[in-house]
Amino acid sequence: MQSSARTETRSPVLQAFRTVRNHTEALSAALTPEDQTIQSMADASPAKWHRAHTTWFFERFVLAPNLPGYVGYDDDFNFLFNSYYESVGSRYPRGTRGLVTRPGADEVGRYRAHVDRGMATLLADLETAEQVADLLTLGLHHEQQHQELLLTDMLHGFAQNPLAWRGEGMAVLPGWRPPTGAPGPTRFLERAGGLVGIGHNGGGFGFDNEFPRHHQVLQPHALATRLVRNRDWLAFMEDGGYRAAAHWMSDGIALSRQEGWEAPLHWRPDGAGGWLCVSLGGLSPVDPEQPVRHVSWYEADAFARWSGARLPTEAELEASQADLPEFHGHVWQWTNSAYLAYPGFRPPPGAVGEYNGKFMINQMVLRGSSLATPPSHARASYRNFFQPDKRWQMTGLRLARDL
Repeated sequence: MQSSARTETRSPVLQAFRTVRNHTEALSAALTPEDQTIQSMADASPAKWHRAHTTWFFERFVLAPNLPGYVGYDDDFNFLFNSYYESVGSRYPRGTRGLVTRPGADEVGRYRAHVDRGMATLLADLETAEQVADLLTLGLHHEQQHQELLLTDMLHGFAQNPLAWRGEGMAVLPGWRPPTGAPGPTRFLERAGGLVGIGHNGGGFGFDNEFPRHHQVLQPHALATRLVRNRDWLAFMEDGGYRAAAHWMSDGIALSRQEGWEAPLHWRPDGAGGWLCVSLGGLSPVDPEQPVRHVSWYEADAFARWSGARLPTEAELEASQADLPEFHGHVWQWTNSAYLAYPGFRPPPGAVGEYNGKFMINQMVLRGSSLATPPSHARASYRNFFQPDKRWQMTGLRLARDL
């Protein structure tokens, strides 16, 4: 009989599981229990909730149905940590997750350890591991989504603290530095258009909304080789861009005035005519050469119009992503494409079919990935999506032009 250690070494799915799970814990290691309970707005969730919900996903969908004799950690967690899966029961309201102080962060850690031990037993059997591989892979990419949300939600929470105005040790990730962008001037890459294949090509993992692969016709267009910079955005602000209704959609300018938008989210006046920005590394002066982050679709669309350009479509970006510097690892790029199903889309059967399809309304697609996205989670066909007013994610833009 093989030893457990040797069996685990032979199980690549178990190794992948542990790698992703350990990364979640590494991201939250610098957070205090108090940090992990905060919910700064209804769109955000506490860090401990992200840790618990991703654990619930594995327990509910992978572990309990496939490991004979498995005993759940706490039946009440099925209610507390279900996100939006109607078919598996009731759930606690999203907007008040920060009111749940118990279980605490330490208890959530014990919950994760309990489920991880069960998963190790399940996945150590190579035949069983093969049988659940697809669902396990979905769970791992689901957890990577929440790793990014954990960072952006905590950043929003830290940004509400008045100490951030004074820059006193409010880093979410100590030692964090933004990546270096592509140097030089922005050029426009011309494309002739024509018939292009769009969607996941079937190699490796993809969410259901990336399928089926199909063809779209593109008109001649040009795409900016670089993302829009803070320097560009400052020029927009100085030219009265936030007040010029001619550049804005009606809903956007109304919301901008209602909310008092005058700069990207997390920007703060420095008191001397300049701007500071709260980032994962704390409070620092706005770097003019960094891609602008934390702008809504409404702002991105207004900026594009002000620039005499437009936002690209998601098909234009996907078709040219290999030739576009800064496509991954900086900001999610707003597109001019509504989040809709591809022709022939069918959600998978069962609870996992609720994953994406039911959200295909009133949202806009973003492409690429951000500096908070785990690198192994990014791919050309990835379709992120948010309502056009959302700003707390690391969202920016690239310009496009018609030819």
